[in-house]
Amino acid sequence: MMQPVQRTTLSNGITVLTVENRATDIIAARLFFRAGGRWEPLEQSGMSHLLAVLLTKGTHTLNSAEIAEKVESIGASLGADASADYFVMSLKTVTADFGEILDLAAELLRSPSFPPNEFELEQNLTLQSIHSQKERPFNLAFQQLRSAMYPQHPYGVSILGTEETVSQLTPAHLHQYHNTYFRPDNLIVSLSGCIDHEEAITLIEQTLGDWQAPSHPLPTLELPPLSSHPQIDKLPQDSQQSIIMLGYLGPSVYKREDYAALKLLNTYLGNGLSSRLFVELREKRGLAYDVSAFYPTRLEPSQFVVYMGTAPDNTPVAIAGLEQEVKLLWEAPLAEEELQSAKNKLLGQYALGKQTNAEIAQILGWYETISVGIEFDEDFQAAVQDITPQQAQNVAQRYLGTDPYISLVGPAQALELAS
Repeated sequence: MMQPVQRTTLSNGITVLTVENRATDIIAARLFFRAGGRWEPLEQSGMSHLLAVLLTKGTHTLNSAEIAEKVESIGASLGADASADYFVMSLKTVTADFGEILDLAAELLRSPSFPPNEFELEQNLTLQSIHSQKERPFNLAFQQLRSAMYPQHPYGVSILGTEETVSQLTPAHLHQYHNTYFRPDNLIVSLSGCIDHEEAITLIEQTLGDWQAPSHPLPTLELPPLSSHPQIDKLPQDSQQSIIMLGYLGPSVYKREDYAALKLLNTYLGNGLSSRLFVELREKRGLAYDVSAFYPTRLEPSQFVVYMGTAPDNTPVAIAGLEQEVKLLWEAPLAEEELQSAKNKLLGQYALGKQTNAEIAQILGWYETISVGIEFDEDFQAAVQDITPQQAQNVAQRYLGTDPYISLVGPAQALELAS
């Protein structure tokens, strides 16, 4: 069982969460900002990712080599990452060196320089990554699907951005974005390891306590409303298989009971070798090279997706097979034993995702960042345990009982068969 979580908000607005764990002489930290793809203007998509890779490449007093030397000389790890719904810097080190690595992290977060030579290098590498994704049928199918489901919305674009948006970004754009969102009243520091709460507060006060929030509030985020308008999109490609994706708009994390029920249905339908899709469509019918489902946790309405890679000639029957398996979820309630098996799998995997200090710091900081609170850890597990077959069916009817968005990528002749 996870140790108790302590929470303090500093005078400058920084929220600090700690879990004391003396089992090993290690401290892991996550420094979260409410930033990321969701906060990017569409014409500047990819900015958060570029900022993340450049954050460790230079400050006003350190260059990239000096930063790398500081990290490697004490055997620590330090990096940054951006997603659709958050931005995070990750740290891990032995206890004795934690103050030193926290000092470095504070400098990186407060005064990045985004050196022009490093910017150009990372911009080109990002463009290469975007180009390489266009050579992968799965990525093409997913991009086609999310573009349809999230028109004029940041969720409709990869966190990498597009070739058009990334190519026109400049260091000035990153500085403006950084100045807007990287401020103490938008920062959550989550720690787990060989440190108590008072020690953590003292260290963070020493390194970040003098960082003052600007007088103006954070910008108000205004995103277009989302509603379901299913369509079929096809992208011919000379490949050895067809990729089929069916997408349904689902609830955000804030609709807790519906969210928990769809997480459970996603586990039942597409999680692992014992999942319904794998057993029925791959093992029994031999339709799938790969088959699964996913339902990411999102601040805005999420997407419930089932997908399959299949032989091109099987494209029509594979689409029908996926649609039928989803339909079964809302036509009749699952048997009690099926539901309990899915609960055991979901909650078991959830528990296994909170074993290390890094995992604990990540999940607690993330819950705080998305404003569901650290109590969500227990609330989610309780909500899953309480789901009945009838409740699961009701949620399936609400979100999966509509026509899906369909995204197809594969040989032109196979896509014609799916008309």
